[in-house]
Amino acid sequence: MQNNGLFRILFLGDIVGPPGLEALADNLLDWRAENNIDMVVANGENISGGSGISVKNTKELLRIGIDVITSGDHIWRHKDFADRLDEFPFIIRPANYPDGVPGRGFVVWSSMNGVSVGVINLMGRVFMYPIECPFKAVDNILEQIKNKADIIIVDFHAEATSEKKAMGYYLKGRVSAVFGTHTHIPTADLSIDEGTAYMTDVGMCGPKHSILGREPDAVLKKFHLGIPVRFPVAKFPVIVQGVLVDVNKENGEAVKAVRWEKNVSGRK
Repeated sequence: MQNNGLFRILFLGDIVGPPGLEALADNLLDWRAENNIDMVVANGENISGGSGISVKNTKELLRIGIDVITSGDHIWRHKDFADRLDEFPFIIRPANYPDGVPGRGFVVWSSMNGVSVGVINLMGRVFMYPIECPFKAVDNILEQIKNKADIIIVDFHAEATSEKKAMGYYLKGRVSAVFGTHTHIPTADLSIDEGTAYMTDVGMCGPKHSILGREPDAVLKKFHLGIPVRFPVAKFPVIVQGVLVDVNKENGEAVKAVRWEKNVSGRK
């Protein structure tokens, strides 16, 4: 833990396929130690074959130093995992799915030093499947955890930049950070306002020479021909992207946030 009253969190964008996992497996524990990182949150919904997440990959992510795994619309891709989602308390799915859906939409994680961090997962509705209102869902969760979490981080998994910006303004001054995922391309709007860090999309942890982590030739074929095409995950080198944020653990306000970007040329 930071000895200056701050709690440092690394929030990583969507992990894409085996290359993203391997890059983190080889480096994350070292990065944690070198940068005095107290907690790592990462979106894992694209780790298994580039879409979805499996039981095996969930265990691997937790083993390599990720404390809480967020997700999005692809979390249901692998049925073996979807049926067992309730077994893993530190992987969450969007909270605005309706009642009756497996899993949980938020978690309160506690560090060894007693700092409690609430992590909330939400999904947008613009250009995506129209599930329940994320704004109402987050209000309900904040009421539940207001006396349980010292710090609150929100992963808003959404397509439209306008919807993400709206959520940032809606939660300004109410949470420690709102970070967007899903589109895999880091935006240039990292900021802190009224103690809330915000970035529309934090990027991805996946192949650098790719289109959103997939082989460019396959994606180009889809655009040219308009027919169904398999999109293989591209290979190394990998770019690891996210945000490193320092939060005042006494009042939950973000005081510093910087873009995190590491290039990994191959496996060690």
